[in-house]
Amino acid sequence: MIKKCLFPVAGYGTRFLPATKSMPKEMLPIVNKPLVQYGVEEALDAGLYEIGFVTGRGKRAINDHFDTNYELEKEIAGSGKEELLTGIRDVINRGTFSTTRQREMAGLGNAILTGQTLIGDEPFGVVLADDLCFGEGPGVLSQMVELYKQFRCTIVAIQEVPSDQIEKFGVIAGEQIREDVFRVTDMVEKPKAEDAPSNLAIIGRYILTPDIFDIIRDTPAGKNGEVQITDALLTQAKRGAVMAYKFKGRRYDCGSIQGFIDATNYCYENIYQG
Repeated sequence: MIKKCLFPVAGYGTRFLPATKSMPKEMLPIVNKPLVQYGVEEALDAGLYEIGFVTGRGKRAINDHFDTNYELEKEIAGSGKEELLTGIRDVINRGTFSTTRQREMAGLGNAILTGQTLIGDEPFGVVLADDLCFGEGPGVLSQMVELYKQFRCTIVAIQEVPSDQIEKFGVIAGEQIREDVFRVTDMVEKPKAEDAPSNLAIIGRYILTPDIFDIIRDTPAGKNGEVQITDALLTQAKRGAVMAYKFKGRRYDCGSIQGFIDATNYCYENIYQG
């Protein structure tokens, strides 16, 4: 039903300078696997096999990673090191990968609109690789795909956040449908804690219906002169329905130094040592 997933990966990654001066932040390794690969694996596990990257200048390494490196593979063929490529070979074989470029950094809404050429007129997933998620059982995107089968509308992943973190997120208010699902009635981009409609923050997992493209196209720039996806989603919620899903699992903000370190420690202890 949903087979495409969009990865907006054009950002500069300035919080990780100087490492990201010439290296995409999405290629920073969590132990020995690039951050973006975790997100792609989550999408593939959810049945989204057509992967689209919205990239920018200096992001060629992402495309190269999801392609065959004949020289390297020939060099290590027959050695013990060859098995280290098993995971990425599986990813390459399971998915198809395409790319388009975002000409300017004009917000997440603009990045998603740029990806329309890769998506067409069908529902699709969006993964922000900075948000590294591990589901309890199925992955977060897999959980959301199951929910989409029931509601057939846009779905955003949410989690409760402490008040001192509210200003970093888009925040929703909504009518509670069940313990973990809300019908969105309001969204505010990065509000002050005292102005936030709730403590339910949107994180980097979405399932969007294709009408979102026309809505984004008609959405004026908001904070920082950027086209905010939360503004477009609020319009969509008022016209029809947007559901917010309190996912089962954990999330690490790998766009921050502390979150990156925490994610690395978790993966080392629970995946590579577990």
